[in-house]
Amino acid sequence: MRTAFPYARKPCNLSRPRPRQNSDGRRRREREYADYVSGRLSRLHRTAYLLCGDADRAEDIAQVTLTALYVNWKRAARADNLDGYVHRILVRRYLDDRRLRWSRVRLGDLPDVPAADEQSRLDDRDELLTALRALPRGQRAVVVLRYLSDLSVEQTAEALGRSVGNVKSQCSRGLATLRELMEAVPQERTRS
Repeated sequence: MRTAFPYARKPCNLSRPRPRQNSDGRRRREREYADYVSGRLSRLHRTAYLLCGDADRAEDIAQVTLTALYVNWKRAARADNLDGYVHRILVRRYLDDRRLRWSRVRLGDLPDVPAADEQSRLDDRDELLTALRALPRGQRAVVVLRYLSDLSVEQTAEALGRSVGNVKSQCSRGLATLRELMEAVPQERTRS
């Protein structure tokens, strides 16, 4: 029998019931996910903030990371280094976010000036964040994961999908650049 559409699909069998998912297993996985996230959320948000330097974008990056983790939780839970797996997702989401045009648009006004007693501490933090933003993306990711998220060289390499030697060289170059940038800041303060 010939049809008018030679590539037409066969009708699907709707009478066959779909297999039910094991609800206990799903609940257990969701509980594991919730436990993992509740213990790591602030650290992920901090790492995202150190990568991008904006609290709102950091929140978005952390949320997208956790969504991707939830979707792939079965696979992620079997990973040898779950934190490295999550940091890899986080860095990739950060890099994806940097590629989007809307990430360069500022909406709204700048926040109010903080109190004077906090000003020196905030100046130091701002100088560090400015210096971090001046680093190339790869060096910034290595420095943030290695020193500000307290990952080992091996964990950082695994999180970024790079070799240990690459992480060491990127880290060395990034720290040298940070030192140069931070040494230039006091000289600029004395001039102004």
